[in-house]
Amino acid sequence: MSNIPISKEGFDKLKKELAQLKKERPEVIQAIKEAREEGDLKENGGYHAARERQGMLEAKINYIESRIPQFNVIDMSTLGGPKVTFGATVKLEDIETGDEKTYIIMGPDESDFKKGIISIESPVGKALLGKEEGDEVIVNAPRGKIEYGIVSIEFNGAA
Repeated sequence: MSNIPISKEGFDKLKKELAQLKKERPEVIQAIKEAREEGDLKENGGYHAARERQGMLEAKINYIESRIPQFNVIDMSTLGGPKVTFGATVKLEDIETGDEKTYIIMGPDESDFKKGIISIESPVGKALLGKEEGDEVIVNAPRGKIEYGIVSIEFNGAA
């Protein structure tokens, strides 16, 4: 069993999502029942849509429930230090282009690339872990190898 880091806020959000998904179960079961009463199931679009929704709902519930025991809930206010770890906000400079990017390093269940939150399991996250300000790292990205310089490392609490 692995140890997946997650912030307290992220853990609470997942627990809330799980509760909401479980609340939806009776609605889906009722929709299936109503669609089944309409007759021929082979050509009953409502029935097939409700069954698909049920499958997706159950898969999401099972996924979250299977992850919960694996989580290591971390209080973000206790984090700090000179090295990149879970919870760090890292400012990088692309050595080749000079472009700067800022990422927050979080667990896989909290990553949101559009918000600049990346997983510790992503190529960039893996390359940065344990590094310090001033270090250079090479990331194997889909477009090829990218070399970054670490401009700064901060710990700002909750993401």
